[in-house]
Amino acid sequence: MKIQRIRTLRLPEHPNLIHVLVETDDGVVGLGETYIGAAAVEAYIHETVAPMLLGTDPLAIEDHARRLSGVLGRSGAGVESRGNSAVDIALWDLFGKVTGQPLCQLLGGRSRERVRIYNTCAGYQYVRGAGTGVGSANWGLPGEQAAGPYEDLHAFLTDAGTLAESLLEQGVTAMKIWPFDQIAEQNHGQFITNTQLREGLEPLRQVRERVGDAMDVMLEFHSMWNLPAALRITEAADEYRPFWYEDLMPTQEVDGLRRVADQTRTPLTLSETVAGTTNFRRLFGAGAAGIAMVDVGWLGGVTAARRVAAIAEAHGLPIAPHDCTGPVVLATSAHLSAHFANGFIQETVRAFYTSWYRDLVVQLPVIEDGTITPSDAPGHGIELAPDLVARQDAVVVDSTL
Repeated sequence: MKIQRIRTLRLPEHPNLIHVLVETDDGVVGLGETYIGAAAVEAYIHETVAPMLLGTDPLAIEDHARRLSGVLGRSGAGVESRGNSAVDIALWDLFGKVTGQPLCQLLGGRSRERVRIYNTCAGYQYVRGAGTGVGSANWGLPGEQAAGPYEDLHAFLTDAGTLAESLLEQGVTAMKIWPFDQIAEQNHGQFITNTQLREGLEPLRQVRERVGDAMDVMLEFHSMWNLPAALRITEAADEYRPFWYEDLMPTQEVDGLRRVADQTRTPLTLSETVAGTTNFRRLFGAGAAGIAMVDVGWLGGVTAARRVAAIAEAHGLPIAPHDCTGPVVLATSAHLSAHFANGFIQETVRAFYTSWYRDLVVQLPVIEDGTITPSDAPGHGIELAPDLVARQDAVVVDSTL
């Protein structure tokens, strides 16, 4: 069995998203995915990855990961890492289909049948504009007409207590919000006033007032703050018992992150933006991280994610896979969360899961009662919708043996 074709697929309405299909000479196809810089990833896969993999054994996954990660070093989280991630996901999916086993079984079986979820409070158009920006200009806030019932970003900015009640009604007991981002944009992340502290903490205060401790609240900061501001924010926010502080500062600021971690009783979560086991080992070893977060579509795929999970476990840390990007990453991450001994919670976005994720793929993993269950189908368990490749506006590029 050999890799005969590597195909990429992009769609105009999802300019940040790219899918990768790896096909063998006997017709088995594995599906992968990554997010951000889709056109650049496409070029990298066909210029660099395809010549290396075409004609090789698709089940030599570890060797492929070693060779691909060595192209331009093993620590960057750029185009190469994202392209390698999508290919690695596809190879593991293909492996599952060849053997007839779901991904979590290939990895060694489930540690739990279902995994607790949290809802990242994005809306339907969140970060849909081309580019990497997660700033407020790319939040996709609704106009006069909401796209559906789950415009959760607008909701946490305007009435976080009611939003928390809505989630609890669905059995979801944890939510992630980023109420300090607009303040960071105003101040370039260099300082925060007492008035701004109260403003940023208002959604968290509303949740505690409305539902008490029934809702765990994760605070996301998108690496926008410097050390003095981060220390002030955590000192003020600890009163409201957040579940974690995510990406308070850029992850290369290891000493600063450790100082914040030493001050607060709330764990720091780091980081979906990190690639390479060396970078994670540095953060864990310094005591800067209390929870490990990986994005399987950016980190280096399934192969890299399980290495990071093992390093985290050796440091006594839990791991929480990220997804705010695409349905294949969600499906793959559900398997990882169920398999990892130190897995404990999975990110989801109900606005995405109930809308455009369903337009792109068949058979999403089941979410109910605040939990996600990975598919029992071979591989990660989902396929692209059959009409996508044939669409006139689809950008499809093939490299063949």
